Amino acid sequence: MSIDQRFIIEMGMGNDLYGMDYTKAAARAIEDALRHSSIPMFEALGISHDMMHVQVTVGVAEPDKLDLDALTAKLPRGKATVKGVKGGHNSANPATGQTIVIATAAVEAFLPFQG
Repeated sequence: MSIDQRFIIEMGMGNDLYGMDYTKAAARAIEDALRHSSIPMFEALGISHDMMHVQVTVGVAEPDKLDLDALTAKLPRGKATVKGVKGGHNSANPATGQTIVIATAAVEAFLPFQG
């Protein structure tokens, strides 16, 4: 039995300034993490992106308010799963009562053992 090996982990941060939309903040955190990645090994080694499993963990103050299906659908490659955990931060402005939602994301990619 082969074990998948993690070959990349990227972190990102995103926010929603005005709508307290946890999914929007999470999507921005995932996009931020993805912008830090370029993986030329797929083309160099002739490996299909379909072999890759992408595991995303998003931290927000209220993870039950995440639309995990919408977040999963936005991932461009591989077989993706997204889970929400308690984390991130809500920052309230005492003068206006407006709350900024801040999300963090860890995007991990795995492939079957290649050796």
